[in-house]
Amino acid sequence: MDMALFPLQHGRARARVTHAVVVIFLEFFAWGLLTTPMLTVLRETFPQHTFLMNGLVQGVKGFLSFLSAPLIGALSDIWGRKSFLLMTVFFTCAPIPFMRISPWWYFALISVSGIFAVTFSVIFAYVADITEEHERSTAYGLVSATFAASLVTSPAIGDYLSAHYGDSLVVLVATVIAVADIAFVFFIVPESLPDKMRLTSWGFPISWKQADPFASLRHVGKDSTVLLICVTVFLSYLPEAGQYSSFFLYLRQVIEFSHVAITAFIAMVGVLSIVAQTLFLSVLMRTIGNKNTVLLGLGFQLLQLAWYGFGSEPWMMWAAGTVAAMSSITFPAVSTLVSHSASPDQQGVVQGMITGIRGLCNGLGPALYGFIFFLFNVELNDMELVAGRLFMNSLKKSVIPGPPFLFGACAVILALLVAIFIPKHHQLAEVKTCSTHKSSSSSTAHAQTGSMGTPTSNAEDIEPLLQDSSI
Repeated sequence: MDMALFPLQHGRARARVTHAVVVIFLEFFAWGLLTTPMLTVLRETFPQHTFLMNGLVQGVKGFLSFLSAPLIGALSDIWGRKSFLLMTVFFTCAPIPFMRISPWWYFALISVSGIFAVTFSVIFAYVADITEEHERSTAYGLVSATFAASLVTSPAIGDYLSAHYGDSLVVLVATVIAVADIAFVFFIVPESLPDKMRLTSWGFPISWKQADPFASLRHVGKDSTVLLICVTVFLSYLPEAGQYSSFFLYLRQVIEFSHVAITAFIAMVGVLSIVAQTLFLSVLMRTIGNKNTVLLGLGFQLLQLAWYGFGSEPWMMWAAGTVAAMSSITFPAVSTLVSHSASPDQQGVVQGMITGIRGLCNGLGPALYGFIFFLFNVELNDMELVAGRLFMNSLKKSVIPGPPFLFGACAVILALLVAIFIPKHHQLAEVKTCSTHKSSSSSTAHAQTGSMGTPTSNAEDIEPLLQDSSI
């Protein structure tokens, strides 16, 4: 069945999975173009301890994302997805032109943009609105594969334009693509949340406990299944976020990849990730189930990080890159696992909670990796001194060339141990009626979701945490 043909309603423009795919592709394609200029601006702005400063900037952004993601998700459950999708895309892309205008303003805007930079949580809620439950894993895999597809060519294109025409042109092209993405959301993307499930009044008093990330985490601890899922996400995404912040420069300085080899490496991993998240993910979900797919993805991630940690030759990095592509199935599988446990009017909340944890990892991961490199006397600056080059050559021959990646492998081992205890089949415990906490319009919408694009499952299949509207 074509995922793009899932209609929402017959009386207006149809929301499709392709709308979500285009939004994600354009946003991350624009940022992918800036891979090379970003490294240049980092070194020029923070010549000392470059990646430690990068970790600080990303840490502020990640923490703000952690704080805001549940709120934005909860509000989108009430007022609809489109307005918040427009807001997240705008603020995520807003720092791009400031890379050439003022680097200091650029990094400042990156930090504060974390308040709204939670596009994935809104996108996954958007997709959940317009797909049946059994179709959702394929749709999530398609969205995640689009992220990989946006990075297949964009870093290479950005590197080519930077080498031949300068960084200013790269920033200009990225800005134009970002503006096109914002215009696409504003003019073309339709609302996905059915009218009967959202309110037209902006004065509706939501439960602020629902949007408090710390209250949500405290409540998560009362539900063992959701707690296990959240801990798994944290332990697995923490090393992944750190790896994204430093891996390409690690390939350049420690493994001595050329710029062409790095762009080819990114393209290869991107293509294989697309295959993994579309073809393999769908097959695995049907054959071995949701939980086992998560465990398999974590196993691939463990192998990948261990190979990065102990590998010292270029061919080892290429081999580990193929494994890294297979590990990309983990997040869409986890998102599907959470989505299956949530009622339609809670999709934004639960996806916001998972995205918030990932946002926290996006802050902690880069800082942690930079600090570990610093502890092992590896400064990921562009080293031109002979002494620096000799040191890097000696490091290359050491037993553990990449200490942070080995730390990441240990974190994934813990994630595997936690994920083993996630139950395959959810059984509903005693659930208190939540109708007293909702307005009559919201209650009516919840009761009529059987006729909409995202029907609720039977009562015994819904987790008590995600069914409770007071969260």
